[in-house]
Amino acid sequence: MSEQSSEKYGKRLKEITSVLHKHAISRGVTPEKLRLILEELGPTYIKLGQIASMHSDILPKKYCDELMRLRSDVAPMPFEQVQEVLEEAYGCPYTEVFAEVDPVPLGSASIAQVHKAVLKTGEKVVVKVQRKGIYDIMSRDIGLLHKAVRLLPPISMKGLVDLDMVLDELWAVTQEEMNFLIEASNMEEFAKKNEDVAFVGTPALFKEYTTTHVLVMEYIDGLGIDEKEKLLENGYDLKEIGTKLVDNYIKQVMDDGFFHADPHPGNVRIRDGKIIWIDMGMMGRLTERDKDLIAEAVKGVAANDVALILEVVMALGEFQGHPDQSELYRDIGDLLSKYGTVDMGDIDLAEVIQDLMEVMKKNKIRMPHGLTMLARGLTHMEGVLADLAPEINMVGIAAARMSGSIFLEKDWKNALKHNARSVYRSLHKALDIPALTADILHGFLKGQNRINLDLHSTDDLNEMLTRLVKRIIMGFLAMALLISSSIICTTDMKPKIWGIPALGAIGYILALCMALYIFFKSYPYPKIKEKK
Repeated sequence: MSEQSSEKYGKRLKEITSVLHKHAISRGVTPEKLRLILEELGPTYIKLGQIASMHSDILPKKYCDELMRLRSDVAPMPFEQVQEVLEEAYGCPYTEVFAEVDPVPLGSASIAQVHKAVLKTGEKVVVKVQRKGIYDIMSRDIGLLHKAVRLLPPISMKGLVDLDMVLDELWAVTQEEMNFLIEASNMEEFAKKNEDVAFVGTPALFKEYTTTHVLVMEYIDGLGIDEKEKLLENGYDLKEIGTKLVDNYIKQVMDDGFFHADPHPGNVRIRDGKIIWIDMGMMGRLTERDKDLIAEAVKGVAANDVALILEVVMALGEFQGHPDQSELYRDIGDLLSKYGTVDMGDIDLAEVIQDLMEVMKKNKIRMPHGLTMLARGLTHMEGVLADLAPEINMVGIAAARMSGSIFLEKDWKNALKHNARSVYRSLHKALDIPALTADILHGFLKGQNRINLDLHSTDDLNEMLTRLVKRIIMGFLAMALLISSSIICTTDMKPKIWGIPALGAIGYILALCMALYIFFKSYPYPKIKEKK
C-alpha cells in the first residue's frame, strides 16, 4: 500500500470511527441508529444498507424494515467526471457518440447516475454512468467496515448475526451490480421471456454503446406507476394496471424463475398501455426445484398442512447446525394458526413470507438467495398495490394464476419422471433391508446394539401394540415351520403321508393354520376399543 493510499485509508477509518462514536455505538445498535449511521457515512454505505434490507433471512425483520427507508437520492457527481467516465469507456471524446448529453441528471444514486441524451443517430436515450472510482471506494470501505465490526459490543446486533459474513455477501452482490454488462444481459433475458406478454415492455438496449461502466438504453417518457392522477387523466384504469402488474410478477416468479427484485414505483412506468420495467441491475432467480417447492408450500398453506410446509423448509433451507425438527414443527404450526382463520383474499403475502423468514432465523435456517430477494420484491409489490389500487389482493391473483399454471397444467412428463425416480430409489433401498436387518440382529446378539425408547401411550394403544407383536411372532413361527418342513420334505424320512414325510406334512398344515389365523384376525384390522 502506497503512502498516499495509506493516508486515505487512515483518514476514512477516522471518519467512520467518528460517526460510530457520535451515535454512541458502544451502547448498542438499534434499527434507527443503524440507518442514520449509514446515511451519514455516505453513498456506498447507503447502497450496502439497501442491499442488506433484502436479507431478511440474515438480519432481524425490524432492521430490514428500517433499512428500506434509506434515502436513494444522493448528491450527483460533477458533469466533468461524467465526461471522464464516458471518454474512458469509449476511448474517444463523448461527443463522437452522443449529439447531446443533458448535464443535469435525471437521477443520482450511490453507484451510478442517469442522464438524458441523444445519439449521433438521433435516438433519444438514457445513459447510466457509474460513479468514478466507486469500485475502489467501496472495496476500501468494506475493508474498513470489517475492522469497525470489531468495535461493536457483545450485546448488540453483533450477537444476532455474523456481520463479517453479511458484509462478504453484500460486497458480492454489489460487485455484480457495478458491472453494467450483467445488467445489459438481464435486460435481454427479461425482454425475451416477456416478449409474448402484450401489456409488458422493456427499454430497448443499445448494446454497441454499453460497457462495464456505461449503459445506454431507450428513453422511456411514460408515466410513473405512482402518478395516479395523471394516469386517470390519460384514461387508465388503476385496478386493471394493478391486476396486470401482479399477474406479470407472478409469471416472472413461477413461470420464468427470473424476476425483478426491486420493483419499487421508480422502476415501473406506464407507456402506451404497457407496463415498462426498468433498472434490471438487481434480479432474482429461482431454480425449477425452488419453484416446485414454493408451489408445494402454497398447497401446504392452503390446506393448513404443517407437515408439508416442514418438508418444504427442510428441502429448501441450509441448516446452520443440527435442526430441532420438533421445535420447527411447532413454530410452523404457530405460524399457520395465525393465518388459519383468515380468508385467503385477506392474507398479506409479504407479511406471510416475512413471518416465515423469522421462523427460519429462529431455527438457524438460511434460505436460498433467490427466496430472500423474492421476499423483498413482494414487499415492494404490496406497497405499490396499496397505493395504486388498495382493493386488489395479490394472493387472489397469485392463487388464480398458480392454480392454472402449476396445479392444472403441470408438466406431466416431469411429474412422471419424478415419481419414477422416487419408486426406483425406494426399490433400491428396499433391497438393502435384509442385509441391514441381519446386521442389526447380529449386533444385538453380540450386545453391541441397544434401543432406548420413551413411549407415552394409552391403554388402548398398548393393547393394540401387544396384539400386533403377537401376530408378528406368529408370522415368524409360521415362516420357520414352512422352511423346516420344506427341508424335511427333501429327505427320505418315514412314515410318509401323500408321498412326503409325515413330520413335514404336519409342519405344512400347522403353518397354513397359523397363516389363516393371522389373516382372518388382521383383515379387517381390529378397531381400538372405546373407553367406557
